[in-house]
Amino acid sequence: MLTRFINELFVFTGMYLRIKSFTAYMLMLVSLLMATASFASAEAETITFKSADGLLISADRYTPHTSNSTPLIVLFHQAGSSRGEYNEIAPRLNKLGFNCIAADLRSGEYSRGKDNETAIRAGKAGLTTSYADALPDIIAALNYANKHYSNSKIIAWGSSYSAALVLKVAGDQPQLVDAVLAFSPGEYFAHVGKSKTWIRDSAQKIKVPAFITSSKNEAGDWAPIYDVIDATKRQSFVPETAGKHGSKALWKKYADSQAYWDAVTEFLSTI
Repeated sequence: MLTRFINELFVFTGMYLRIKSFTAYMLMLVSLLMATASFASAEAETITFKSADGLLISADRYTPHTSNSTPLIVLFHQAGSSRGEYNEIAPRLNKLGFNCIAADLRSGEYSRGKDNETAIRAGKAGLTTSYADALPDIIAALNYANKHYSNSKIIAWGSSYSAALVLKVAGDQPQLVDAVLAFSPGEYFAHVGKSKTWIRDSAQKIKVPAFITSSKNEAGDWAPIYDVIDATKRQSFVPETAGKHGSKALWKKYADSQAYWDAVTEFLSTI
């Protein structure tokens, strides 16, 4: 961030030399300082809280908005990943007016410079770490959010297997969420003994606004889940291009990421 500031300061100084107006230069410099402060406010603070079995969960908190009624999005990662999946997405959600918490679930490993600290602890403790085993971690994170942000709307956001789990929670424990977003959900849990309709059976009980998206070729995987959600509450987005699996579809390095952002922004504006 300091490097960015210095580089932009040189640019602004060059402008001053060209326009030779101290007043105009100072106005631009103030704008730069304000933008830098805003950027800094979106940086993450790592926190911890316990899951139902006592496992310590790590999470990154992106909470630059000080109003106690600012909506809070709780972000969950995909398989093999970590809270680092959101180190680009959460600051952009901040700019849209939301605070965020990105949690490490016990089923995961690494993403974008961050090891999954919860998964590491689970491994050391000899705990099982299947996709389904992460469900209590999601519930714990949402309980934490409701306890510490009691005046805020709580929005659950999942990616791949966690996308399916947030839909399950939204149906089974509606008191925990005010809305839900699911990126590439599916019935991923039969291999651990769950029914082939484990997610769909819960999704049919969802009464809060729900948004589902995925890559283009995955749409059929979640269509049966989407179809049982109250039609007045649901929204979906399927890209015209191939798209990407999970929340990484929003990463700016992908050419079609803006289409996903447009759909997400539209949905969030209704909450």
